[in-house]
Amino acid sequence: MEEFLRPQELLIILVIVLVLFGGNKLPELARNLGKAQRELKAGFREGADEAATDNTDEADKAETGKTPA
Repeated sequence: MEEFLRPQELLIILVIVLVLFGGNKLPELARNLGKAQRELKAGFREGADEAATDNTDEADKAETGKTPA
């Protein structure tokens, strides 16, 4: 089975990114990618929390026949 990216391929990609964006923009680019990743994870967590709350509310309705307050 073939690996996704070999070290040589990764190095070539990094050099191309360095040439395209320049050394001054790389820290800003990395910061923005990290921020986007954190926001994405937070969004997934919120969605999972809402789904769990909805499932709990529906279970309560089924047991009592009433809507939660």
